[in-house]
Amino acid sequence: MRTALTIAGSDCSGGAGIQADLKTMMANGVYAMSVITALTAQNTMGVSGIMEVTPEFLKKQLDAVFTDIKPDAVKIGMVASAELIHVIAERLSFYKPKFIVVDPVMVSTSGSRLIEEDAVAALQNELLPIASVITPNIPETEVLTGTKIDSKEKMEQAAQALYNKYETAVLCKGGHSIEYANDYLYGADGGNWLESKRIDNENTHGTGCTLSSAIASNLAKGFPMDVSVERAKAYISGALAAMLDLGKGSGPMNHGFDITGEYVKEVQDHE
Repeated sequence: MRTALTIAGSDCSGGAGIQADLKTMMANGVYAMSVITALTAQNTMGVSGIMEVTPEFLKKQLDAVFTDIKPDAVKIGMVASAELIHVIAERLSFYKPKFIVVDPVMVSTSGSRLIEEDAVAALQNELLPIASVITPNIPETEVLTGTKIDSKEKMEQAAQALYNKYETAVLCKGGHSIEYANDYLYGADGGNWLESKRIDNENTHGTGCTLSSAIASNLAKGFPMDVSVERAKAYISGALAAMLDLGKGSGPMNHGFDITGEYVKEVQDHE
């Protein structure tokens, strides 16, 4: 069985962070492991507290995973401080996993800031250069490039600029645009648009975490980059289309929408 590791923060409400990552990885057929960067007190309405792990404990977690069950792919999500980014970059450079997916998480779906100012520079200088693919949304792409993105042409230019700077594939996600929900993937072979049907669902908590984890899962299974992204997009579309409605704010998706069998039956379906 292929293996994948998520390095991210915990979401106690279960819709984003490592909880979403583990659900996604299991649903996409890989053995999932986690290294926790922070505990967050959050729900569908917002984040009320963040407690980081120490750099020393983060290193112990990474060493524990890599010296026993080495992951075929790694996904990196929320890392709030430069000190933690230093540890992750150093350990991944040492262990050299085949695939690294970086979701440059800066702001939660509810609008809460999740990263310190100095961590943005560390992210750019240390994590993005070792990534196989990065998956910024439009606001994150604007921060990383320092440019305003208000058209498809600007998305294309920004993705190409990030590729040229970091020599990593770039998936610029268009979901934050009112006019279009398509994503733009740029890599060594150039760029192409990945079209998506916009799903009328306000419950989008954890969509970025879910997409990047699904990409990592498919890379771990041996799919090429473009196919991994396409499969991940199809998975997240299915999770959104399941129309789960939980919580008082922007709720979570149904990560297990495609899981069937005896052990997901409810009492009325059990014979």
